[in-house]
Amino acid sequence: MIEVIKYNPKLKKDWDNFVKESKNYHFMFYRDYMEYHSDRFEDYSLMFFYKGKLAGLLPANKKNKILYSHGGLTFGGLISNSKMTTPLMLEIFKELISFLKKNEFKELLYKAIPYIYHLMPAEEDRYALFVNNAELYKREISSTIYLDKLSPFPERRKSGIRKAKKSGFNVEESKDFKTYMDIVSNLLKEKYGSKPVHSYEEIRYLAEKFPDNIKLFVANDKNGTMQAGIIIYENPEIAHTQYIASTEEGRKAGAVDLILDYLINEYYKDKKYFDFGTSNINEGKNINEGLISFKESFGASGVVHDFYRIIIE
Repeated sequence: MIEVIKYNPKLKKDWDNFVKESKNYHFMFYRDYMEYHSDRFEDYSLMFFYKGKLAGLLPANKKNKILYSHGGLTFGGLISNSKMTTPLMLEIFKELISFLKKNEFKELLYKAIPYIYHLMPAEEDRYALFVNNAELYKREISSTIYLDKLSPFPERRKSGIRKAKKSGFNVEESKDFKTYMDIVSNLLKEKYGSKPVHSYEEIRYLAEKFPDNIKLFVANDKNGTMQAGIIIYENPEIAHTQYIASTEEGRKAGAVDLILDYLINEYYKDKKYFDFGTSNINEGKNINEGLISFKESFGASGVVHDFYRIIIE
């Protein structure tokens, strides 16, 4: 018998300990990460107990009559550990749907965790979604390098690296998130009229909470001025580029190419994957061709992010 319990702060230690031992682990699933934007999302995370022991977690938030597998996370389906079985997952979904029905929810919108973030196979939830007639209503595509089969960079990337080195640029890890987030903000405002998902204060807070997972690498010019940078979200087997940005001077000098060369070929060479993230517009129906071409030019190929809907009847 599965017991479904709504998360409360008294269960923080149990939640975080389960995340730590999960087979589809991501540091974003720790409560300290999820709650940095608690003012924007009404948390409705769920915990699933089987025979009195914690068997699964669902980071989630509530809006109107819809349960979202958490709207503040890039992805975040059901978190499980090595004891998860397919029959158990089916039972969890059965009780989840029953719980949502009793609490007058109308829909479940579910973002599956891409397989590249699994430490061991963990797709029992996808099968349970199928069994429960989930609709695939959105799909985005991420660009990811499988580092064990890394191909040489094309000449245009090598040219950018040479140009940056010739101009006296150097790459280093930095704690100066303020200067970098100003570069990000200026770039997004000029190109898209938009703002970063995270404010400087939020990034600083998260980087202080998770110093081993959130890192900033920058390219400085010969005068020591920051001209480009990349914020990395690091997990045991994967490094993900959360933000990539440069000044106009940095762009002309190939500064981002220099940083990526260092990260891919040196700093993260022992990881399994290097993930650039998605390049979609129009709810996944279209791609930003310039952006995805840039990512693929480093040898990245496609990994899908799937979004499912279950109507609660």
